[in-house]
Amino acid sequence: MPTTRPKSTIQWPLQAANYNRFRSTVQMSKEPELPPPLDVVAVGAHPDDVEVACGGTLAKLAGQGYRVGIIDLTDGEPTPFSKGPESRFLEATQAAKALGVCYRIQMDLPNRQLFDCFEARVELAKIFRMTRPRVVIGFGDKSPMASPDHHQAMLLTDAAVFYSRLSKWDEQFDHYPPHVISRQLYFRLALEPMNIAGNPYHTLIDISDTLERKLASIRCYGSQFDHKRQIEDRVRAAAVMAGSIAGVAAAEPFAAARPFATDDFFGAVGLDVDPTMGTDPSDVRELTLRHWSTGLGKATKQHTPTTER
Repeated sequence: MPTTRPKSTIQWPLQAANYNRFRSTVQMSKEPELPPPLDVVAVGAHPDDVEVACGGTLAKLAGQGYRVGIIDLTDGEPTPFSKGPESRFLEATQAAKALGVCYRIQMDLPNRQLFDCFEARVELAKIFRMTRPRVVIGFGDKSPMASPDHHQAMLLTDAAVFYSRLSKWDEQFDHYPPHVISRQLYFRLALEPMNIAGNPYHTLIDISDTLERKLASIRCYGSQFDHKRQIEDRVRAAAVMAGSIAGVAAAEPFAAARPFATDDFFGAVGLDVDPTMGTDPSDVRELTLRHWSTGLGKATKQHTPTTER
């Protein structure tokens, strides 16, 4: 008797769903109903990719009150030690709960055969238009000797971010309205080199307070990691090493798809600093001018040569 996906996996605060359910409700409608927008969406090729790459950051954002979502392009099946798609879906659901995210969508693109193509780009762009994130995070490079799906996921995500904002093409996107994604960031799997070659726009996010939640989400994937006992130590070591560079206990690295500017100088350098002076133009600000004598200027004492005997 075939196993059906348990209804208990769809519950508040997590809304875990197969993308086919969303498609069937909008294909005949010209004004699809939209859920509340998300602040951040992370895209992985398989369930567990996002947790390993940036689970600490997603947990941090969720804990700060942001609406965070995850998109898995495939169900990750087949895989050697899994009992099947239903079991893998349950693992993904538990992992999302461990991180505290409020939305997870599992698409039905083929695992091991994931390719960047027009049809897949459009399907992912539909989800971006539906969820309307401010920031999209995804793969930023190849992962040599690991699944080639990761690189294809990067190409798909890049294209879908662009497709999401295109106008005058409504029929391609089930009439979801265009949505401009403000920022796109790249991640690397925790087991890969920290920096993305050729991209100078890297930053580190402090996950000292959420590293354990990241590891808890990874432990939810028993089918993937129970036989790889070293995975937790390796992920922890990668986070600690990244954090040590910036003087924090643990961190996750990201790179910007394109450089962006900010008017929050102290925020950009990782400081929460309140202004020490008023900002009202009518404020009278005192200007202090002074000279500082170092003794190294014009009045420097002349060196008197000595004669050695």
